[in-house]
Amino acid sequence: MSSAFLIGTACLLLTACGGLPSPAASEAGLLSVATLPQTRPSTPDSVEWSRLTVADGDQPSIEAGVWWPAVPSSTPRPLIVISHGNGGDFRSHRDTAEALAGAGFIVATLTHTGDNWRDQSRATDVVDRARQLSVLIDYMLGQWDGRAGIDAARIGAFGFSAGGFTVLAAGGGNPDLTRLVDHCRANPAFFDCRLIGQHPETLQQRTQGSPLLPHDARIKALVVAAPALGFTFTRQGLADVTQPVQLWQAGADQILPSPFYAEPVRDALPNPPEYQPVDGAGHFDFLPPCSPELAANAPMICAPTPGFDRAAFHEAFNREIIRFFRAGL
Repeated sequence: MSSAFLIGTACLLLTACGGLPSPAASEAGLLSVATLPQTRPSTPDSVEWSRLTVADGDQPSIEAGVWWPAVPSSTPRPLIVISHGNGGDFRSHRDTAEALAGAGFIVATLTHTGDNWRDQSRATDVVDRARQLSVLIDYMLGQWDGRAGIDAARIGAFGFSAGGFTVLAAGGGNPDLTRLVDHCRANPAFFDCRLIGQHPETLQQRTQGSPLLPHDARIKALVVAAPALGFTFTRQGLADVTQPVQLWQAGADQILPSPFYAEPVRDALPNPPEYQPVDGAGHFDFLPPCSPELAANAPMICAPTPGFDRAAFHEAFNREIIRFFRAGL
């Protein structure tokens, strides 16, 4: 298993690791260790899984995966799309995808182009992520072999950290990215600002205005965990996010420290979200429990948060997400 992936699954756009390796170091890491096997992973008997390649116009094809219930249904099922954090891929939240599929949902996940464990060339480009999520929805409704089994009126989105920012934007949010300038002047040691410091053109672009991000009205419910860049969302910027939102915050988040990320989103949403603060949880606790192999290769990501049971939390986390989407869709 690639050490770059092990780091990448936990790193999120402007939010995750205590420090990403340099591009040269990342490339060396990829060349010196075995990459993840590309074979079909084992899944519960109640769930089927398939790897996808999604065309994206003149952009590189998007890698994706889909999980669905093994038992046929006479009625169309809801679709959930999942957006990972910086440096991850479509497998980053596999346990949540499997849990949702086992509960009767069809789940599609993607590897964000230019922001994954193989390629960090767009690591500070937040604009295109929401568009890629819509491309995935287009594919699932229009080209996927099982599209007849999807209820197009019931689509939800889950995102973690950079993915949380992504689904808020896709769901109707308009972040004020000019706020990055003052944020990083005041907090230069924060991870997001150190990452942006490696791409000074990003701040230069933000002083010139904030781009409008693409929205997707098909998304009817959002689960947002530890959202990146939460401080860029104002009441005006989230005025159009009127669908149900379940918002998660790690109480001991060392990467997205309070009160700059989850709280601004909570306070700016026009309708109060289902707010889920998790006492004692660290940022990486929103990622699935680590296997022994992963723990040996990525202690920064897998080291237990003192006094916190990640495995027990994920059972409750996935259960609550299933409950929310059942009610919201």
